[in-house]
Amino acid sequence: MSGLPPRVVVVGAGPAGVRAALSAARGGARVVLADSGERIGGQYHRQPAVGAGSRRAHPLERAVIAQPRIEHLARAAVCALEPGPHTGSHLVHLQQGPADAAGLPVRTLLADALVLCTGAYDRALPFPGWDLPGVVTAGAAQALAKGQRLAVGRRVVLSGTGPFLLPVATSLLGAGARVLGVYEAGTPARWLRRPLVALFDGGPVRMAELAAYTVELARHRVPYRTRRAVVAAHGDGRVEAVTVARLDAHWRIVPGSERIVAPVDAVCVGYGFTPQLELPLAAGCAVQDGHVVVDARQATSVPGVYAAGELTGIGGAAAAAAEGELAGLAAASDVTGGSGPVRAAAAAARVRSGRRFAAALASAHPLRDGWSTWLSEDTCVCRCEEVTYGQLCEAVLGRGADGMRAVKLTCRAGLGACQGRVCGRNAADLAAGLLGHPPADPLAVDRRPLAHPVRLADLAGASGPAGDEPEPPPVD
Repeated sequence: MSGLPPRVVVVGAGPAGVRAALSAARGGARVVLADSGERIGGQYHRQPAVGAGSRRAHPLERAVIAQPRIEHLARAAVCALEPGPHTGSHLVHLQQGPADAAGLPVRTLLADALVLCTGAYDRALPFPGWDLPGVVTAGAAQALAKGQRLAVGRRVVLSGTGPFLLPVATSLLGAGARVLGVYEAGTPARWLRRPLVALFDGGPVRMAELAAYTVELARHRVPYRTRRAVVAAHGDGRVEAVTVARLDAHWRIVPGSERIVAPVDAVCVGYGFTPQLELPLAAGCAVQDGHVVVDARQATSVPGVYAAGELTGIGGAAAAAAEGELAGLAAASDVTGGSGPVRAAAAAARVRSGRRFAAALASAHPLRDGWSTWLSEDTCVCRCEEVTYGQLCEAVLGRGADGMRAVKLTCRAGLGACQGRVCGRNAADLAAGLLGHPPADPLAVDRRPLAHPVRLADLAGASGPAGDEPEPPPVD
């Protein structure tokens, strides 16, 4: 590496990651932009997959391609992090290639600075029948519609909370689905408590998006109902109908308000997002209230590691892009000794605005603990391991599991293929409700030695048949 500019590794190619990569490159650093997706853009700017539609590149993708200091690693899954040989550096272990393919070598990058923009998972709250085929997360439905031009079903119902339900509904309409209803468990009227934030920090772009979604739903005569949710799904082998109910202020079902919606062949559920904390925790970053703690420059508690986007708070694409730009500027400045005070000041102002909007968003669309009353004893709460709510209650109340690691080991919630990515936060909240206080080490559901599944043979560096001498992974 003698004579080469310092390297900044950016993980994630959504709005935050792309802006971080561009800013770091313009600041004089070499940049590696690693992302598990096939094309740049993340969920918000998701583009059609190769062969699924137009190959016309998004402006962000064109900007990355045009920047000679950026190396884009597509279909690259970062599986582990380690401290590097000098202060602030890190070893980034990743695999590149088709998902679930065997024989992918583990490549190791030496990062002089690391910018984490890994985004968030959809959060789906459990209810009776949510494990039926045809019940999917809102993000999965949108990814299929935008990336493959396919709808998850012909007659679709959306349920959850937050403005993300609206673009998902319009994506489904564009893919040819009939949307039977959008059921918002909360009430957008809570935005009236902070109108200036919605108007000024939300900005004209968000207002224009909201207007476009509203017009599209009205044009297709899609019902939009507040304080209502899908509280049960029914079907023989797959979802065929749902029960929709009106909710009180705590999200308990209002007696007598239940009604059946049928026929239905797909249900999209979205109750906000859960930050992907595996890599920040692996790096040792401080986490508070489920989000990575950063300073005014997007630097985490670990030297040389920066975070941007949903990791630090759910505030939308514009806020994520501003944080990414600031993080990239900071990373490049710290490793090259350069500076960009004017650009950094402008980005910092946008970050502050984005954080005010994120706080207002969280206040307007909170999750109420009354959703636990939708569950029956035999409701599945962990789909991978088929753990029921009754078994979770027995683990906590009957067998004394007062921490998330104990809950996992006692009833196996979170020990399946998804490793708690779907059920972990729900299990922690249910345990808190049963205990009357948060369980010990709630981040146990996010702390994983490997952030991405890796075959043992690949991890060992095996490159040939059994018995061959494995080679150590290359360090770039």
